[in-house]
Amino acid sequence: MDTEDFSCGTAALVTEPQFAQLFRKHLQNERILDRRYRMQKLTDGLLALPVLGENFTAQHLQQLKEKIPPGRTCALTRIQNPIPSKASKVRSPIQKLRDGLQHLLLRQGAAWSEELERDLPRSWERHGDLVLLSEDCFKAALWEELGPNLWKVVAGALGAQRLAKHGRVQSDLFRSPTVTLLLGEDGWVEHVDNGIRYVFDVTRCMLSPGNITEKLRIASLQCTGEVVVDLYAGIGYFTLPYLVHAGAAFVHACEWNPHAVEALQKNLHLNGVQDRCHVHMGDNKKLQLRDTADRVNLGLIPSSEEGWPVACRVLRKDLGGILHIHQNVESFPIKILALPHRVAQPPSVEQLTQQAMPEEEEDKVVKRDSNLFKDVADGALTSSTRWEWQRWAEATGMRIRALLQELDGKPWRTKILHLEQVKSYAPHVHHLVLDLDCRPLGTSEADSPAGSGLEQQHLSVAASREIGETSTGSL
Repeated sequence: MDTEDFSCGTAALVTEPQFAQLFRKHLQNERILDRRYRMQKLTDGLLALPVLGENFTAQHLQQLKEKIPPGRTCALTRIQNPIPSKASKVRSPIQKLRDGLQHLLLRQGAAWSEELERDLPRSWERHGDLVLLSEDCFKAALWEELGPNLWKVVAGALGAQRLAKHGRVQSDLFRSPTVTLLLGEDGWVEHVDNGIRYVFDVTRCMLSPGNITEKLRIASLQCTGEVVVDLYAGIGYFTLPYLVHAGAAFVHACEWNPHAVEALQKNLHLNGVQDRCHVHMGDNKKLQLRDTADRVNLGLIPSSEEGWPVACRVLRKDLGGILHIHQNVESFPIKILALPHRVAQPPSVEQLTQQAMPEEEEDKVVKRDSNLFKDVADGALTSSTRWEWQRWAEATGMRIRALLQELDGKPWRTKILHLEQVKSYAPHVHHLVLDLDCRPLGTSEADSPAGSGLEQQHLSVAASREIGETSTGSL
């Protein structure tokens, strides 16, 4: 490499204009073209191509000299006040991150590689000034050698002051998150959702953005005058929409994770509804409430089934009420025989219920006929999924009715008001919410404090949902 003072300015390769594109392509292939700056024309008519000087070797210079005739210009120099490229002005966060990390590695004497490129985050969660990275990034051993400087570069590129990284959800009773704080003093963040303020510690609690549609739906309910029991309150995901927007008179919020309870108490005060909520800390199966709720929220997945007896106990025995039952429901495709230009008529819900095959046999059919369903119309597959959902809803309604009759010693009726898909977890696994109206025989929806609101909801669902008329009939 030419020996001259490179202590200041930006490294650049100088050559005649006719060789500029040839050199540029070579520098790009070698990953030593500095994309932050533009190619510049010098006063003597030569062109300067900015390069990553820390990684530009004498071997690179010799390779370039061999590409042009003898006596032509090929030299390394320094240019002052380089002109920023257009790309550098509109770089995406991931581009800024890549560039920052490449320069950090060069200063450490390490080279960029395809492994490191694949190890970059492709998505992240932003909570104010804290960015939460996914668990599938920065796994390479080389990152650990960079120390705290790595996280400062990452935070700067992503516009954050604090940085944390997801791990797998723990298998404890609380389903606690495994989140490591990488940069910053604490993990407390604030999140505003539909005008409601939530604060929580990301290293101890989770806020699922996938539940936003259900939180909005809860907020739109007419719950004036109602007493609500939220059996799995968390930090207030549904408790707060009931209080702030739905107009519930009072909410009993049950939660056994002490970290979630701490956040829930803060959130009640932040939103000014602490006087209309009582927090019951501990196992909700030991809840002392009885015969008090107009509405019960069972927002636990993959299944809220353990809370069904509790929900039936707290429901009002004179008028009944509504249960909002969350569940992950598997809905594997039903085998449909496809003929040319025709799909066989699907069986009825009653036939499906009577002829349901064992799970192990169903798995075999799904695996064996996976290619068949790629060729079946999407509408047929969607109908199959809906049948499975309705089967689950009807079975749940019958079980709840049996629980209520066992507890109360008299007949009850249950009715499906609404079936909502919140999100999909995996192929054929859906997070559903069932709104189930539960009444002792001899009472009607109009007897409830929110009777008119329930009837309005029931009619709108019957008119708009595609589950079918049987979903709105008595079970």
